[in-house]
Amino acid sequence: MKTVVPCYYHLDVEVSPERVAQVRRILAAHLRYWNLEDLVESVCHCAEVLLHTIDEHAADKNTTIEMWWTGQHLITAIADNDADLHAKYAQPGCLAHIVAVSDGWGCCATGTGGRIIWFSRRARAVERAPLVPTSPAPSLRVARPMPREAPVPALAGTAPASLLTAAAADAGSRDPAGSPSGTVARNSIRA
Repeated sequence: MKTVVPCYYHLDVEVSPERVAQVRRILAAHLRYWNLEDLVESVCHCAEVLLHTIDEHAADKNTTIEMWWTGQHLITAIADNDADLHAKYAQPGCLAHIVAVSDGWGCCATGTGGRIIWFSRRARAVERAPLVPTSPAPSLRVARPMPREAPVPALAGTAPASLLTAAAADAGSRDPAGSPSGTVARNSIRA
């Protein structure tokens, strides 16, 4: 099993309508680089909604975006520096959408009076197969059965029939060990 190396990404940006689309593309590129294709749409949409809210209502448009990938969870946090930005300025359903698409979320205050909104998604990195062409499978061929014993080449002359019957009789009277059956019988009687 391959272990996943934890990843971290940090981006400081001054939010403007043009930069929101750029930030979305940057976050999507990092998620694809981390093999998290399945999370691109939901994470980028949530970040985009929060950035639009900051762009429309915050006096200080400097924002920090952070993403942590632990191997099982992706945590995304967006921090603003504006103490005057309240939840009432959020787009309708903004936080409800984040709650719907995330496994967990939260909000906490910063030391400058701003706020950090974070959300997490559970996922596994996709293990990609290398893009190498596979070799073709070997074709099936009919194999001929091999003979159990190598055939004895025929002699130029033929042996007399009496010699062949004597050899066959001697082979039949031997035990599997190769000794004549009479010898085995005599040894077993003596014991």
